[in-house]
Amino acid sequence: MKTFLKILIYTVLFSILHFGYELTGWPLLKPFCGTDESVFEHLKMGFWAYLFASTIEFFILKKRSDFWPSRLFATTLVPWFILIVWYLVPALFGRIESLTIELIWAFAVVIISGIFGRVIEKELDQLNASKNFRTIVSILLIVSILFFVRFSFSKPWIDVFVDPYIL
Repeated sequence: MKTFLKILIYTVLFSILHFGYELTGWPLLKPFCGTDESVFEHLKMGFWAYLFASTIEFFILKKRSDFWPSRLFATTLVPWFILIVWYLVPALFGRIESLTIELIWAFAVVIISGIFGRVIEKELDQLNASKNFRTIVSILLIVSILFFVRFSFSKPWIDVFVDPYIL
C-alpha cells in the first residue's frame, strides 16, 4: 500500500474514532473512541486507528509473510509519537491561544504520527523479525491493549489522563 493511502486511512479512522462515541453514545465504543479531550484519549485513538488501518492494509495487500511484526510495532509506537510531537509546540511556544491553530496543529500531529509509524514499519519490513522481536512486540501490544481498554473506564489521576478543559 502506498504511504499516502495508509496515512489517509489512518487519519480518517482517527477522525471517526474522535467523534464516534460522542455522536452515538454507544458504550461499546468507549474503549476505542475518544470520550473527552485528554491526551490519553488521543493516544488511544491513535493506537486503534493505526491498528485498524494496518488491518485494512493487510486485506488490501492480501496475505504476505512477515506482515504483522512491523505493523504491530508501529502501532505500539504511534501513541508515543503523538505525545512527543503534540508537546513540541507547547515546548517551543507555550500555550496555544487560538483554537484554529490548535486544531490545525492537532490535525498535523495525526498526520506526522502516521508518517513516523509508516517509516518505522517500512524499515522493519526489510529485516527478518526474530522470535525475540516478535515476543517483545506481542507483549507491547497486549500491554497497550490492556492500558487503553482499562483506562477507558477508570482513569488514574495522572496528568496525561486529565481533560485539559476541566483544569
